[in-house]
Amino acid sequence: MFISETQLRVRYADTDKMGVVYHSNYIDYFEVARTESIRGLGITYAAMEAMGIIMPVIEVHCKYIRPATYDDLITVTANLQELPEGHRIIFYQEAYNAQKELLARGHVVLYFMEAQTMKRTTMPAPLRAALLPYFTGTTK
Repeated sequence: MFISETQLRVRYADTDKMGVVYHSNYIDYFEVARTESIRGLGITYAAMEAMGIIMPVIEVHCKYIRPATYDDLITVTANLQELPEGHRIIFYQEAYNAQKELLARGHVVLYFMEAQTMKRTTMPAPLRAALLPYFTGTTK
């Protein structure tokens, strides 16, 4: 299993009139965590795009448990429960407050696609090589 955590601070602009994080901002927080999880593997989205691979989101699910408010420091996870095979990758994501209380949980499904043709493809070899040790038990 691949597990990644990213911390971010809730901006005032992220909150609604009730003073809590507006629901759609959790989708943005999930994206930040996914991007940083891949960066932590030594690969960036920009590098994948340079390889001709894009990763559009094709499905998002989010369940809201409790609110976050302005200036809260939250931790957002981006986990892979299985090594992606084929064109599809599923990130299971959660957001926690500083007290480690669950704020939201969900999953995001993305496809690996060729940028030029918009046809599905497989995960780029460098990303697969970086993820493989997490699923074969050879990570430190």
